[in-house]
Order: sequence, then structure tokens, then C-alpha cells
Amino acid sequence: MPSQQEVKWSQLKVGVIVFVSVTLLCILLFAMTSASGMSVFSHKIIVHTYFDNSGGLKVGAPVDLEGVTIGEVTHVTIATDAAHKLTPVKVTMKIDPKYQVDVHKDTTASLSTVGVLGDTVLDLNSKQANGASIETGDELHTASSGSLNDFIKTGQGTVQDADEIVKKLGVIEDAIISGKGTAGKLIGDPALYNKLDDTAAEVRNLVAAINSGKGSIGKLTHDDDLYNKLNDTATKLDTIATDLNSGKGTAGKLLKDESLYDNLNSTLKHANSLMAEADAGKGALGLLTKDPAFATKLNNTVTKLDVLLGNVNSGKGSLGKFATDDRVYNNLDNLLTSSNDLVKAVRQDPKKYLEIHLRVF
Repeated sequence: MPSQQEVKWSQLKVGVIVFVSVTLLCILLFAMTSASGMSVFSHKIIVHTYFDNSGGLKVGAPVDLEGVTIGEVTHVTIATDAAHKLTPVKVTMKIDPKYQVDVHKDTTASLSTVGVLGDTVLDLNSKQANGASIETGDELHTASSGSLNDFIKTGQGTVQDADEIVKKLGVIEDAIISGKGTAGKLIGDPALYNKLDDTAAEVRNLVAAINSGKGSIGKLTHDDDLYNKLNDTATKLDTIATDLNSGKGTAGKLLKDESLYDNLNSTLKHANSLMAEADAGKGALGLLTKDPAFATKLNNTVTKLDVLLGNVNSGKGSLGKFATDDRVYNNLDNLLTSSNDLVKAVRQDPKKYLEIHLRVF
């Protein structure tokens, strides 16, 4: 049986071993936490934020600021208060105090994944933040970011759309192979191919004719005389335009002569004045257009004149007989002829026709 001294010595050795083990464990824990950016013995800043979906975020996930780990997630719970009904997932995180000045009260939080299929991390963004530094108990606002599930859903929709397109392309391919539609006939109808071949041949002939100078287009492209005529015409048109611009000729004066413009403007003003007076019922034209009595009188006058001309044309009255009766014309002609003969006879022998009798009382 060991002595009391040996037992005490054994207990002392066990105590020393336990003390050394605990010391080494504390040193190791301190080293591990220091390597991760946080110290076990340092005071942590506790803040939280709210999301509509956790997106697979777990306790212990890193909290990154611009890609640098500055803390970790401590709690992921469901909030029951009505203020966060649309964002019920409460995420609590602890941040190393040495990064306090880099995280502001208006810093935004979002969820992201490491790679395509990596773990979900909490990402902080302070690029646009300029508020005060965060304190324990602050709430960070969240920024919308597409999660992996959203990308998968979008990809599924894209795949479904692509599948529908492939099905439609298959239907179109079957229709083309069976000779349906324009494309199907183009591929499977020999007659359409022959028509296209004939059309191509005609186009080749047309191009050959143009190159050889035949036809209007061929002459236009190869005949120097036609080109010279067109060039002369263009030169003449340029000369006319120059004369117009310099105020030569009637058209040039119309464009450049201010007095002609003033006269034309004055004439238009007078015309507008006459039209205004006529519209107001002034003057003969105004009475004609506005006065019913004057219009009636003019209509009656025209009617009477028409009746008079009708009577003259039908031979009624003296004027009508004079205009239509040949006997009146013949008698008048005979009278004029006899008068001319009488005048000639008197001139030839005036004594025969002129006798002067003098009587003395």
C-alpha cells in the first residue's frame, strides 16, 4: 500500500497535468479564434437583420464585408411580430469590434452563396453607406439578391421555353419535309425550283443585256452621249438655279426683288379688303352675294334679256324682223343702191335735177 506522501505526489502530478492541459487548450482556442479574425476574450457587436427567406443560412455561417470575414451568424429564428410579417426570418450576427468603423448603420445585408453549390453566407455592403458606425442592437436593412433557388426556377422556366421552341421547330421540320408551306414547297417541289431557275436565268440575261449596253438601262450605263446630255441638263439646271439665286429673270425677281414682293403683298391686301367688303355686303359684288333683292333684280333683268333675245331670234318685233326677215334686208339694200345711183346721176348732170325759178313780184 502506497504511503501518504506518494499519494500526495501523485495528486500533485495529476493537478499539474490538468493545469497544463487547460492552459494549452485555452492557448489553442485563443489562437484559433485569432486566426478567424475574432478573439474569444474580445467584446462582440451584436446586430440583426430580417429576410423573407433564410436561403439555407445556418448558425455559424460567416459574415463577410466586401469579401472579408468580419463575424459570424449566431441565430436564425422566425420573428412573430406583425412589423416583420413580410420578412419573418431574423438573423442575428456578431461582428468583431475592429471592423466597427467599416460597418455603418445604413450598410445593407444580403444572402449569397460561395460558388454555385456552396454554403450560404451573409454578405454586407458598405460601398454606398455613409452613416454612423453600428452599435450593438442595430438593425441592418436588407438588399434584394437572387438566391440559388431563384436562379434554378429561372433556369427551369428557360428550359421549358427552350423545350417548347424545340417542339415547334420539330413541327416546322416535319411540315417542311412533307412539302407543306412555302419552305416545304421550295425544298420539295421541282416546279418551284424550275421557276426559280428560270427567274435566275432571266436575271442573268438582263444583267448581260445591261452590260452589253442594250435597252434603256444599258444605254444609261454605257452610252456616253446620254451621259453627256444628262450632264448638260444638270449644268443648265445649275445655271437656272444660279440665276434664280442672283435675282435674274421673272422668277429670280419674284424671289429676290423686295418691291415685287411688296406689290404682291399690297395686291393681296387689296384683294382681302375687297373680299371682306363683299362678305360684308358692300359694293356691287357684296350686294350680288348678300342682298337677295339685288340678286332678284339681276335675275329678272337677265330673264327679260333672255326673253328679248329669244323674240329677236324668233323674228318677233321690229328688231326681230330686221334680224331675221330677208325682205327687210333686201329692201334696205335696194334703197341704199338706188340712193347711190341717184347721187351719181346728180353729180353727173346736176342741171337736169336742179332748176332755180326766180319770180319778181
